[in-house]
Amino acid sequence: MASTRVQVESPVLRTISDFKAKMTGGGARPNLFEVVLQFPLSAPTDTDTLQKSRFLVKAAALPASNITPIDVPFRGRTLKIAGDRTFDTWTITVLNDTDFAIRSAMENWMNTMNRMEDATGTQDPAEYQSDAYVYQLDRDGSTLRTYRFHDVFPTNISTIELNYDTIDTIQEFTVEMQVQWWEAIKGIGPNAGGQDIF
Repeated sequence: MASTRVQVESPVLRTISDFKAKMTGGGARPNLFEVVLQFPLSAPTDTDTLQKSRFLVKAAALPASNITPIDVPFRGRTLKIAGDRTFDTWTITVLNDTDFAIRSAMENWMNTMNRMEDATGTQDPAEYQSDAYVYQLDRDGSTLRTYRFHDVFPTNISTIELNYDTIDTIQEFTVEMQVQWWEAIKGIGPNAGGQDIF
C-alpha cells in the first residue's frame, strides 16, 4: 500500500510589516515584572517587608513546564508515552537593603522549619509553606499574565560576598524555593492573551 504524502504549503515571502503585525503589543519585556512573596503562618512578617518584595526582588523566572517521558521498548523500537509532571526549583534574586528585611525574613522562615541549634521545627506543611506570585506586566502597567506558585518554601539562601575591593555595588542574594505546583492566569490588560492553566 502506497503511503499518502500530505501536501505542504510552500512558504511565502514575509515582510517586516507582516512581522510587526504579529508582534502583539510590541512584545513582552523581561524587565517588566513584579514578585509578591507571602510568608507562612510559622514565620509571619510585617507589611513593610511584604511590600518591599515588590521592589527588591530584582530577578525571578516564569516557570518551566516539564513532563517526564516513559520509554516502553517494543521490538527494537521505543514508544514514548507521557509520564509524571515535575516542577523545577524557583529562584529569585533580591537586592539587600540596610535593614536586611527580606533576608532576615527568609532566614527566619527556614529556621522555623529546622532550627539552627537543636534541629527542631514546624512539622505541618500548611504552617511552613505559602504561595508566591509573579506578575508579567505590559508597558502601560497592566498585567499580561500572573503565575502563582503554590506551597513554596525556601531551601537555600545564598551567601553575600564581602570584599574591600568591591565598590559601586549593592549587595544581592538568591533564594531557592521548592514548588509544589503552579498555575497561570490570563491578565486583564488590553494586550493580555493566552489561557488559564490550572
